[in-house]
Amino acid sequence: MKQDSTISYTEQIQAAFVYIHNLNPNPVEIGVILGTGLGQLINNIEIEKEIPYEDIPHFPVSTVESHSGTLIFGKLGGKNVVAMKGRFHYYEGYSMKEVTFPIRVMKLLGVSKLMVSNAAGGLNPDHKIGELMVINDHIDLFPENPLRGKNLDEFGVRFPDMSEPYALDFIDMAMQIAKENGLTVHQGVYTALQGPNLETRAEYKYLRTIGADAVGMSTIPEVIVARHMDMKVFAISAITDLCSPGNVKKISIAEVLAAAALAEPGMGIIIQELVRRI
Repeated sequence: MKQDSTISYTEQIQAAFVYIHNLNPNPVEIGVILGTGLGQLINNIEIEKEIPYEDIPHFPVSTVESHSGTLIFGKLGGKNVVAMKGRFHYYEGYSMKEVTFPIRVMKLLGVSKLMVSNAAGGLNPDHKIGELMVINDHIDLFPENPLRGKNLDEFGVRFPDMSEPYALDFIDMAMQIAKENGLTVHQGVYTALQGPNLETRAEYKYLRTIGADAVGMSTIPEVIVARHMDMKVFAISAITDLCSPGNVKKISIAEVLAAAALAEPGMGIIIQELVRRI
């Protein structure tokens, strides 16, 4: 992030917004975050403008393989959208305020609905590699909360409610879309840890015991900040490896990307059609 200690976090958000707005003044209603190995979903968007993260004042720059670092503006399902091709992770060394900085900027751009995708390990024994899981709740195991510190009153309340982090009507709609298209889609609870190492067998067992169906290293911070700003959120995971008893094995980034590619077409159908219907 191109930091300037002389201006506040809120002023940094405003500066990024002004820069982006000058390049793309059209209002956008829907934001999309593309997860690990899921960048090809961008092919479903009629691209009108691309802005490299490195050009945007105070914007973080992704350091992770498979995250290209571009803000995409265009049409998806007939709606104006802004898509993050490449997201930011706590394990990269960013603070949670940096990780979630783009979501704050999206709010100023007009975004009221956020679509989030990720690659995740399947803890539920019913999951198979390449399948999808619509997230209906989460368990936050990060060591830092993006709302920690002085509340940004202009964005939301001090103690935002999280009893429905993921919009139930979006979930119902997504499951209907999956049924119409013959897609195997689960619903479940997502949990996230800071990473970057994968979990041990004992940790996988613990995560399953406390109620998680899938595990990753992202998504929850963005969702917390989105809900702080009263955005409606939909999130979906591509199951890229199996973490249930008897299925745990060594996994490489190449295998994760291959599994994400397997799940990507179905995910693209669901997100595009969901955007069209909402």
